[in-house]
Parts: sequence; C-alpha cells; structure tokens
Amino acid sequence: MDLKSVIREIPDFPKPGISFKDITTLLGNPGALKHTIDLLETACRELQPDYVVGIESRGFIFGMPLADRLNVGFAPVRKPGKLPGPIHRAEYELEYGSDCLELHQDAFSPGSRVIVVDDLIATGGTAIATAELITKTGCELAGFGFVVELADLGGRKKLPSVPVISLVQY
Repeated sequence: MDLKSVIREIPDFPKPGISFKDITTLLGNPGALKHTIDLLETACRELQPDYVVGIESRGFIFGMPLADRLNVGFAPVRKPGKLPGPIHRAEYELEYGSDCLELHQDAFSPGSRVIVVDDLIATGGTAIATAELITKTGCELAGFGFVVELADLGGRKKLPSVPVISLVQY
C-alpha cells in the first residue's frame, strides 16, 4: 500500500506556502492504519527496544499499538505540567521562541533500550528534546520511528547517531 495516497495534503495551511501533510485521512482508513503499524513494527523490532516513547500527542497514536505489538512498555513525553510525578525536562527551540517537554524520571528500568515514535519529523526539535530526556534517565536511545519525514527541513541530520526510520518522505 502506498501510504502517500492516503495522506491528504492541504495547501496553504497553517499559512500561505505551507503544504500540510494531514494524517487524519490515514487514521480514518483501517487498512492504511494497520499497514502503518505493521511497517513500524517490522522496522522497530530490529532495534530491540525495551520501551517505546510517544511524543505528545500524535506519537501516542502510533506508539501505544507499537509497544503492544512489540510486547514492551510505553512512556509518554508530554507538554509541561501534564505529568504528576518527578520529571526530567528538556527545552527546545521553535521558529519564534522555545518550548519544553517532560518525561517521568522513573519511566524506564535502568539500562533499558528506548525508541522514540512520532507521526512526523520536520526540523527535529521535539525529537532531539525527547532524546535528551531519555539520556537523562540513564537509558540507551535505540532509535527513532516516524510515519512522515519532511526531508527538506533536515531534521534527520540533527538527530543523534542512531537508526532513524521514516515510512513516507516528502
């Protein structure tokens, strides 16, 4: 199945000149959704993770079923103030300003291998911040898995030197 054929492109969103890659059409297609999770499972199994991390919020959509299929734990990386326990925090730069992400300090067993899953990689800011959070726990970053990669924005080149999986490139 060609996943690009089920990802809707919306011109001039959120601003003129941007061609937004809308995965809600993929999510609404049961065959395409299953195929996406199948592809992620096959590619990520080789990374031998102990945990999958999903980045808020669309990373949860793909990370939870992937963790289930791989029979490993799942941990959410959230926006500030959403996690109740002691947290690690990582800031990252946006086009105008900065933001941050948080992860529970006890999200993983010591020495675990962790993969990061999200719907899309563009400039790489959230993925880099998530990698930093994993490092703060003392665990090993085993790789990244993305459904969509906006290759021209160069996010992949900024990531740590671990395997990077992307199913669809634009």
